[in-house]
Amino acid sequence: MTDRHPACFLGRAGRDALDIERAVVAGDDWGGRAACIAAALFPERVRGLVTVGGYNIQDIEHSDSPASPEWEKTYWYQYYFHSERGRNGLAAHREALCALLWRDWSPTWTGAAEAFAASAPSLHNPDFVDVVIHSYRHRYGLAPGDEQYAELERRLATHPTISTPTIVLESGAAGVAGASAAEDRRRFDGPFDQRLLPKVGHNVPQEDPGSFSQAVLSLLE
Repeated sequence: MTDRHPACFLGRAGRDALDIERAVVAGDDWGGRAACIAAALFPERVRGLVTVGGYNIQDIEHSDSPASPEWEKTYWYQYYFHSERGRNGLAAHREALCALLWRDWSPTWTGAAEAFAASAPSLHNPDFVDVVIHSYRHRYGLAPGDEQYAELERRLATHPTISTPTIVLESGAAGVAGASAAEDRRRFDGPFDQRLLPKVGHNVPQEDPGSFSQAVLSLLE
């Protein structure tokens, strides 16, 4: 997703069209970011949140603050995409590059190859490269956002807390590093439950759909 956070806004419009006043939102990675944004900015429309990894709202202002070297080495692809060489590499080798990341991020997932083959056609969407490159540049302050969403970006820059009842799923075998949910705990001031999935990699909804769906269902009880 780009700075427009389309999943968040399309989801809101869809709920309006279906006359659903409040809903549970759930997501992983970019989808987790959209879900966290919806819960933070529109809590009156969100009755529950399931997010993988914790508070996934980007901190663009502090994006130049380095993480530990162990984390930084797993972000190589992000820095690659900051260059035109990276853009050209993604365009020329999109399937090979993305398959490599899938393997690295989910080293214990036995079904990774089959799942990737089913998803690979989406990498040939004509907007794929532009969207990916913009996302990884925008989050580091290297590309401008869309002015029509400047006010929402300003609100997000204040690091709004999330009061919505939240379940955070923590990957125990992910090959890409990041802050733990415990470090993000201060960003949640409502009911909160953290669940560790010790043998699950980065792609929680596909690797462990049972745990992911159960988390959603538990917020509907």
